Amino acid sequence: MSEFGESGKSAAGEPGQTAVGEFGGPRNGVVGEWVKSERQIERERVRRSHARRSASIATVSTIVFIVLVVSIVTNSPGWPRVQETFFNSDEFVKALPDVLRGFLLNIKIFLIAEPLILVVGLLVALARGIRKPAFFPIRALATLYTDVFRGVPTILVIYLIGFGLPALRLQGIPTDLVTLAIIALTLSYGAYVAEVFRSGIDSIHPSQVAAARSLGLSHFKTMRFVVLPQATRRVVPPLLNDFVSLQKDTALVATIGPLEALRQAQIHVASTFNYTPYLVAALLFILLTIPMARLTDHLAARTRRRRGA
Repeated sequence: MSEFGESGKSAAGEPGQTAVGEFGGPRNGVVGEWVKSERQIERERVRRSHARRSASIATVSTIVFIVLVVSIVTNSPGWPRVQETFFNSDEFVKALPDVLRGFLLNIKIFLIAEPLILVVGLLVALARGIRKPAFFPIRALATLYTDVFRGVPTILVIYLIGFGLPALRLQGIPTDLVTLAIIALTLSYGAYVAEVFRSGIDSIHPSQVAAARSLGLSHFKTMRFVVLPQATRRVVPPLLNDFVSLQKDTALVATIGPLEALRQAQIHVASTFNYTPYLVAALLFILLTIPMARLTDHLAARTRRRRGA
């Protein structure tokens, strides 16, 4: 049976009108005007109600948990000693200017090393993707670099670069400790970022490459205009995760001497035998890394929504 009766009227009872279905539709004779159905409105109301309830439960449970933890810690037998050693307000105020000045060096190292790591990682990923036999030495060297620097702890790389390069006494080798620290972090994290880029490149369906080559694009142009733009968007969240770790690992350069946040905190601790300066340094790192972590979560969630997950 057609939706129109013998009289030519619609199921709504009037010519030219369209009944509103379950998911809404045109009404009042205005074609193209979209309205929500009663069922959809009710579903959205229920969702909002559930969201408010979940948020209320989460808030209450969080407050209860924090109060419980604080109560257990502050009522423990050793709390007065811990409070004096780690949460001394006077030592906090004294150490803050020096630790903050050192933290600015951490940020400087991070901002210089980050673009260098991106360049090194992308070049190594592209080198590992070359399949022509003539470029096998380049591919093998890129693979060796990735395996070595992913296998060696970052702190050991900092030791080897910070103390090893100046010991060679070769002309042109930098001796500045900050420069050596940046080189070490770039070599270490470049290997991890190279694998992130390579996974993004490999995630692009081969049909994309085949279509680009069928249009006459060279391998270089295919990578530049087709593969890399898609791969880069896919690897942004894991790249940000690596950079959150990089910001924390800038504290490792204290082992070779630069006066960054951790080193400044160590100097204060050595003179006062109070560990509150370490708390100062930890809070400064938290203030920087937490926003980056939340940005990473936001971008990952947006990527999942785009893919319909």
